[in-house]
This record gives sequence, C-alpha cells and structure tokens, in this order.
Amino acid sequence: MKWSSYAEHPVALGSFRSWMRLLWCRECRQGIDKAYIPRVLFVSLTTLLTSPLRLWEWFQYGRAIKRTLVHPSPVFIIGHWRSGTTHLHNLMCQDKNFGYVSTFQAMASGFCIVGDKRIKPALAKLADRRYTTRLIDNIPLALDAPQEDEFALATLSPYSFVHAFTFPKHAASFFTRYVLLEGISEAVRARWIRTYLAILRKATLRNGGCRLVTKNCGHSARIRTLLDLFPDAKFIFIHRNPYEVFLSTIHMHKTVIPRSQLQDADPDQIEGRVLKFYTQLMQRYLSDRSRIPEGNLVEVRFEDLEASPLDQLRHVYELLGLPGYDVASPKFRLYLDSVSDYKKNAYEMNDDIVAKVNEHWQGAFDEWGYERLEVSPRVLGN
Repeated sequence: MKWSSYAEHPVALGSFRSWMRLLWCRECRQGIDKAYIPRVLFVSLTTLLTSPLRLWEWFQYGRAIKRTLVHPSPVFIIGHWRSGTTHLHNLMCQDKNFGYVSTFQAMASGFCIVGDKRIKPALAKLADRRYTTRLIDNIPLALDAPQEDEFALATLSPYSFVHAFTFPKHAASFFTRYVLLEGISEAVRARWIRTYLAILRKATLRNGGCRLVTKNCGHSARIRTLLDLFPDAKFIFIHRNPYEVFLSTIHMHKTVIPRSQLQDADPDQIEGRVLKFYTQLMQRYLSDRSRIPEGNLVEVRFEDLEASPLDQLRHVYELLGLPGYDVASPKFRLYLDSVSDYKKNAYEMNDDIVAKVNEHWQGAFDEWGYERLEVSPRVLGN
C-alpha cells in the first residue's frame, strides 16, 4: 500500500479531535487490522498538522459563521446512492441563485475559508496528477464543484455514514445510527444537528448568502429532522432503475472501501448490506414523505432526466416554485454540452442478481413502475 493512497481517505483533512473520537468509538475499539496501521498514522498526522488552520479559521470567521442565516427554504436533493443525485446536483448548481457545499469544503470543512487561496490550489494540482474524474463514475473531478455534504459531516464529526467505509465490519451500525438516526442519544442527535447547521452556515457565507441546494442521499431517511430545522424546505427525490442502482452501488462500495478501510472487509457481505440499506432507506422515505408540505416535494425519474434534462428541470422549478429557470437555462445548456461525451460504466448482470433485486426490492418496482426483468444475462450501464 503506497503512502500517497492514504491521502484518499475521506477524513485525511478533517478534525483531529473527531478522528480520535471515531477511533475510540465502541465499534472501532473492537479492532483495527494491522495492515492498516500506517493509514491510521497518516490520517492522524494530517488531521493533527492541519489543526492550526482550523483554529485560525475559528478565530477569524467563527463569529461571522455563527451570525450567518441559512435561507429558510433550502433545496435538498435526496434519493439512494447512484440514483442520479450527483448529475441533478451539478446541473442545478449552474444556477447562480444557488449556493452549495463544494468539494473543497467537504474535504477541508474546518479550514475551507482560510485555505481557499493557497491550500486549495495546491490540492488541485495534486488531484490533477492522480485523477481527472471520480473513481466511482467517471464524472469530472474539481474542488469547486458541488459535493455531497455528508463528507463534510464526516470530516467534522464521528456521526456520519461515511465512516462505514472506514469500519466496514460495522457498516450496519453506522447506517442505523447516522442515516436512520436510531439508537442514538439526544445529546448525539443535538451534536449532529449542530455540526450540520455549521456546515450549512459556512456554505452560505462562502456563497454570499445564496439559498443552498444540497445533495445528501442519507437525508432520504432524515426528513423529520430536516423539517424540524427548516419547515419550508424543498425536496427533490430522484429514483432510478433498481437493477442499475444495485450494480452501481456495489461498484461504489468496492471502490471506496479499499481507500478508506481500517478493517478487512468481506466482499461477499457487500451485496447483503446494499440490499438491506436500500430497503431501509426507501421504507423510511416512503413513510415520511407525507410530512413534507404540499408543493415542497417533487419526485424525478432519472431516466426522464437523462432523456430530457431541461424539460425535467423546468418541471422541478415550476412544481417547487423556484425562480430563475429562464435566466439560468443557458448555463444549464453549457453544462450539459460539457458532459455530452460522458461514458457510463458498464456492468454485467447475471441471473442471481436479477433474482436478488426482484426479491428484496419489490417495493421499488411497485412504487415507481419499473419493469421487473426475467432471469437472463444482460449488460446494464452505470
């Protein structure tokens, strides 16, 4: 394992205090495999060495961040991982009426303001040398691009599902506690809320007070909490063909775990976790969506967004009462032209996968009308 690969850990530029708390949590104390001790030391060192930057940012901007008011009606893009949330998020963020959590803020949430002029360009050069696209889906990689704010949560606290990739043996526990928000104390829930609001305030400040459009797949199960914070929040739920979601999510886990793990992971268990987590996430979303006020939720079919993105985006703006579509439409077109040569990953699907998805995700076929496949070999795209 090369030292340079350790920098890919999602918490490498995060809070040293949070990292120490994560390593001391009950699941993590049960074992870090010896092969990953160098990764532990590397992340411990990088989080420690960047602590002065976080302290400096707190002294310089702490009061301004606390005074910053988040728009009372942010837009939350939700849906299961690999359902098209990134594409929709990138597209909507071309509208300059919206602000967002950037990749740099997600990576270095504690010092993204003071590090904007020097640290970010240096990181951009390093990233360009290694990758020009995301490893999981070939989407162009840029530090100023929109990013899922769950990664910012992971850099600032131990209360994030992202840590399931670091401790894959306990993925179910992280999912239950920090996606479903079950089995946690009120104190932990309060700290989760406080950390998340700090992320949104900082993003609002960095974006000049703009209304935020954020993407977080875990929020599909956190609707109640988000409505407690923002009763007039807007939600865009995107869904996709379950077979493609399954194959792409398996690929995501197999790509991210080797770059994050501190424990050996059993590849045979990944499929079972994906099947279970999808079911739990969708059940929670379907049970809670009725809590969202009328006119504040729109559901989008990824296949329709892919086929006619501008029509679907106009539909989203109209249903949610979002202003500015006509002004932003030239930017939408430019972005779509820039990704017109994007090539999906291709996955081969066998009879066993068809049978598993049909059995476990029947609710998705029933709810959104996707066609169930018969058992036969096929190739699907990511």
